[in-house]
Amino acid sequence: MSDLSHLRLENTAQGVPYTHPGGGGGVEFGLPPRDRAPHARKLRGDLQQVQTDAAATRQQQGLPTVGDGDVVAVRSEQDFDLKLDSLERRRSGIELLSVKLEQGVTVAKVFVPHGKYVMLLEIIDDYENKVATKSGLPRNRELVESVSSIRLAAVRDFWQDTLPFPPADENLWWEVWLRGTVRQPAGIHRAFSDAARPLQIRVTDQFVTFPERVVTLAYGNQRQLSASLNLLSTIAELRRAKDLATEYVELPARDQRDFVDDSVARLVAPRADAPAVCVLDSGVNRAHPLIAPALSEQDTQTVNPEWGTADDRYQHGTEMAGIALYGDLTDVLSTSGPIRLRHRLESVKLIPPPPGVNERENYGWVTIQAVARAEIQAPQRNRAICMAITADDRDLGLPSLWSGTVDQLCAGAGEEETRRLMLLAAGNLRQEIVQPEYQYHVWNCERGGIEDPGQAWNALTVGAYTERVFIQHQDFRGWQPVAQSGDLSPTSRTSLPWPPENQSGWPLKPDIVMEGGNYAQHGNERIGIDDLSVLTTVLPPIGGRLLQTTRDTSPATAAAARMAAVIWSYYPRLWPETVRGLLVHSARWTQAMVARYPADTRAPIQRRLRCYGYGVPSLQRALWSAENAATLIHEGELQPYQRVGSDVRSNQMHVHTLPWPVQVLQDLGEVPVTMRVTLSYFIEPSPARIGWTRKHRYQSHGLRFDVIRPTEDVDAFRQRLSRAEWEDDQRPDNAAETRNWVIGDQGRRRGSLHSDWWTGTASELASCNSIAIYPVTGWWRERPHLNKCGQIARYSLVVSIEAPDVNVDLYTPIVNQATVTTELE
Repeated sequence: MSDLSHLRLENTAQGVPYTHPGGGGGVEFGLPPRDRAPHARKLRGDLQQVQTDAAATRQQQGLPTVGDGDVVAVRSEQDFDLKLDSLERRRSGIELLSVKLEQGVTVAKVFVPHGKYVMLLEIIDDYENKVATKSGLPRNRELVESVSSIRLAAVRDFWQDTLPFPPADENLWWEVWLRGTVRQPAGIHRAFSDAARPLQIRVTDQFVTFPERVVTLAYGNQRQLSASLNLLSTIAELRRAKDLATEYVELPARDQRDFVDDSVARLVAPRADAPAVCVLDSGVNRAHPLIAPALSEQDTQTVNPEWGTADDRYQHGTEMAGIALYGDLTDVLSTSGPIRLRHRLESVKLIPPPPGVNERENYGWVTIQAVARAEIQAPQRNRAICMAITADDRDLGLPSLWSGTVDQLCAGAGEEETRRLMLLAAGNLRQEIVQPEYQYHVWNCERGGIEDPGQAWNALTVGAYTERVFIQHQDFRGWQPVAQSGDLSPTSRTSLPWPPENQSGWPLKPDIVMEGGNYAQHGNERIGIDDLSVLTTVLPPIGGRLLQTTRDTSPATAAAARMAAVIWSYYPRLWPETVRGLLVHSARWTQAMVARYPADTRAPIQRRLRCYGYGVPSLQRALWSAENAATLIHEGELQPYQRVGSDVRSNQMHVHTLPWPVQVLQDLGEVPVTMRVTLSYFIEPSPARIGWTRKHRYQSHGLRFDVIRPTEDVDAFRQRLSRAEWEDDQRPDNAAETRNWVIGDQGRRRGSLHSDWWTGTASELASCNSIAIYPVTGWWRERPHLNKCGQIARYSLVVSIEAPDVNVDLYTPIVNQATVTTELE
C-alpha cells in the first residue's frame, strides 16, 4: 500500500449525469503449482516432525511431554498468500494467532490443541484422496496447496514489531499478546505469570484486554522465553514494549544531557520558511538544546516586554514546546537515525511571571495581542496556534468573551480577513482527581465541563485519552492505572455536563482526543506518575535537568498542533479550515470508546461524540491516500444570502459531481465500501448574550452537506435540497434514505464542523457521486442592518472512499479524471 498524495477537486460544481452500476465478480485465489501426492506427503511429514520436536523439547525442559497444545508456524510459497480463513477451526480449538509477511512469504502462527493434529492430518488426507462434488477438484485444495511448510514456532516467529528482533541475551521489556478471551483475562494473565516466574521473567501486574487477547509486559530475554514450550503456547504475538518516560526522568542531569546531546547531533533543523506551531503560554526557554534549532530568537516574544520571553517558573510553555516539536520524546531518544524536523516553533508569552495573574476579562485581548505579534514577525508563515491554557467552566458551553475572541481570530473577522487555525485544550479536572470520592469517567461526564475558551466554534478543541496503562516502577508495585487503554484520560473534561439546551444548540466538543497520560491508583489514592506520562523538555533555572514528564489535555493539545504543522509541511497551500477538517476526518474511536457507549441508537453516539469527539486522529490518514483509500479535497466559496429589495434571502448552493471510480465500484459489487464526508468552515461570531433567537444567532451563517441517495437522480437531488430548512413550500416526493449514516443528519448539524460516514455496498456507493453544500440561516441574513448579507463564505470539503481490500485500486481511476489534481507540493 503506497503513500499517495491527497487529490484536489477542480471545477466539480457542475451538473454532470451518471449511470447506476451493476454488480461485480470475485477474484480467484492464486495458488503455486503442486504435485498432489508428494505435496500431501511432505506436509504430513512436517506435522509428524512438529509433534516429535514438541515432545522432545518438553522432555528436555523437564516438562510433561504432552502440553495443552503447540503453536506452529505455517508458511506460504514466495509471493503467494495463505488461505488464512481456512487455517482456523474454532470449534476444535485450532486458532489463528497472528500473520506477518517476511520477504514475500506469509507466515501464520496457529495454535493446535493437544489431540487436534489428527484433524490437520485428515484435511491433508482428504486433499490427497478425495475430490469435491461440485468442482471435481481435490478437497481442501486452496488451503493445502497454499501451504509450503509447517514447523514448531520459535520465539522469533511471534515477533510483530517493525524494530529488529533483539539478540538472544538482550534483556528488555517485551509487549506480550496472550491468547485468550474477554471472559477470563485475569486467569490468562495469572497463568502466564505463573509460567514465567520459574524462568526469572518479571511480569507486570497490569494487563489490557482486547477481544481474544490479553496484553501485558514482561522483562527478560529471548533465551528465557524459549526455555518453556508451555510458556510459548500461551503467546500470540511479541513486540518491544514502548520506552517509558520514567527511565529518562530518573536519570541524573548529566546523563539526561548525554541523551539530549546524542539526539541534537542527529537533528536536521527545519527550513526558515517551514510551518510553525505557535505556543501561546508561559514562554519557552529557548536555550534548551532540543528547542533552539527550531525556535529563532526573533520568534520568541511576549505580550508585555516587562515579563520577558523566558519560561520563568511554570515550565509549562517549555514542556508544550517539546511536545509540539517532537511529540513524546521517548520515541525520539530511543531511535538512532536522523531526526528530521519539518516544522518550526514560535513562542508568545501571555501568562505573566509569578505572582502576576491576568484578569479574567483580559484573556481575549491578550490572545489577540499574542497572535498579532507572531504574525507581524512572520506574516506569510502557516502556523498552528496552540493555546493549552484555560479558565473555568462556568459558561457551560455558551460563548464567552474569550471563546468569542478565538472564533473571531479564526474567522479573520475584520479588515485583514486572515483565517487562523487555533487548537485549544478541553481543560482538566484538578483537585477533583485526588479526592477520595472521585469516580473515574462519572465525574468527567457529570462535573467536568469543557473549560473556557474550549467551547469556541471555530477552534479545534482537544481532549485527552490514554494508552498508558503499564506501571513498571518498583515504588508503585500494586498500583493500578485509573483508565483502561484507549479510554478517556482521568482528568480530561467533556461537554456532557453542559445543560441539555446547550448540548442541542452548540458544537460537539471536544473535536478530537490525543494522548494525555494516565494516573495511578491505590485504594482511594490517585497520583500522576512518570510511567503513565509523556516525556518532554524542561529547563529550570537551577538543577540542570532537561527532561520531565507531563500529562492531561495540555500535551494532547500540543501533540495535535504538531500534527497540524506536519500536514502543512506536506500541503502548504491548504486553508486552516482544511487542516482542521483533515484532523477530524482522520480520527477514529478506539475499542474502549465504542464499548463505553455502544451504538445501538443515535443517543449513545451523541454521548460518545461529546466525550471523545471524533476520536484519535491518524497522521498517516491525514497525510496520505492509498490505492484502496482515496481522499479528495475541495476548497470553495459561495455567497449564502442575497438582498432582494428590502428582504434578504438564501442565494446559492454548490452541487459537486465527484470523479467516482464507477467501473471499479461496479466490479466490486457487494463488497462493503465506506464513504466519509467532512465539511469545515469558520463562522463569524456574535457572542453578545441577547438570547440567540432567530435574529440574534451566534453564528453568522451555517452550511450543511448532503449526498445524493442511491435511488435519486440529480434533478430530484437538487429539488429535495433547494427549498430545505427555511422554506414553507411543500417538497416533492423524495427518495427514501437507505444508508446507515453513523452520526445522522440531525446529529451532525452542530457547530461549524460536520463529519459523518456510512458503509454500504460498492454498487450503492457508485451512484452516490453528487454532494451538495447548502446554506442555513445565520445573523448575516437575519440582521440585514449590519450589511453582511452579501458576504462570501469559505468552506473545505473532504471526501474519502475506502475499500477493505488493499489490492483494490480506487485511487488511479480518480486521478485519471480531468477534475482532480494531486495536492502535494
